Amino acid sequence: MTIVKNLLRSAAAVLLLSLSGFCASAQELLCTVEVNSDQVNGTYKQVFETLQQAMSEYLNTTVFTNTQIATNEKIECRLFLTVKEYADDIVKGDLQVQSLRPVYNSSYTTTLINFKDTKIEFTYREGEPLVYSVNNMESQLTAILNFYAFLILAVDFDSFSPKGGEPYFERLKQIVQMAQSSGETGWKAFEDTKNRSAVLSAFTDAPASVIRDLLYQYHRQGLDIMSTSVDKGRAAVTESLEAVSKIYSAAPMSVALSMFKDAKLDELVNIYSKAPQREREAVYKLLEPIYPTENQRLEEIKKGAEK
Repeated sequence: MTIVKNLLRSAAAVLLLSLSGFCASAQELLCTVEVNSDQVNGTYKQVFETLQQAMSEYLNTTVFTNTQIATNEKIECRLFLTVKEYADDIVKGDLQVQSLRPVYNSSYTTTLINFKDTKIEFTYREGEPLVYSVNNMESQLTAILNFYAFLILAVDFDSFSPKGGEPYFERLKQIVQMAQSSGETGWKAFEDTKNRSAVLSAFTDAPASVIRDLLYQYHRQGLDIMSTSVDKGRAAVTESLEAVSKIYSAAPMSVALSMFKDAKLDELVNIYSKAPQREREAVYKLLEPIYPTENQRLEEIKKGAEK
């Protein structure tokens, strides 16, 4: 990652609205899409190959914003759709969504999002074009893809500048509002603690929205600094974890907690592998009541690397 990339991410959200009429936009995502239909009976699988191609083309060719992003600066992400049921053109299944962020002055990439959406249901007819629209919900499938495209953008930009993803979270609100009026599953408020409405609320409603402050402090002030000062960068990561504790105290059922765990717990084991014992124990003490079922990995943090 270059310094230019940092500057682009930091400034892009601020410039988005003011420059949208004056600068050319560029496609933002480098997305790998895989559709797995092993759980579906039947020999005709061509529809799922077509679906995979359609989803891939949609995410990798649609220009979602007016932000200028160079080809080598596209956001790396992955969507893995597991089809569990298929009948009468209706697809039901799970969608695993992952996005990565390069760490400054290193070859390391960190996971920003690692989330499984278990409420996937949409109608798809083989060869049906996927059409992007800002003001209309063209289909349930495009609404789902739009939601995760903008979530990936919002979280990525938040990791480079404080609240840098705000324009994209505003767009997410519009997507959810339009989808909720359709009555389709996965969008309704209070329907599920981990559906798409709940994910949006986790980032935009107090108190769980402090996760956005964590995104900047953990990544820009923490990981990005570790190439020049491991102790200083790790200290910023440690301080950022207080946000997780705040969320747990105020909203223990927030999906923000499981999203952070699934994206970051393995990484935290590595970050604290050579940290001073007092620091490792402090992190363990903070995380243990929040993630009691993750005792093995938390013990690795507490223990640290073998000397």
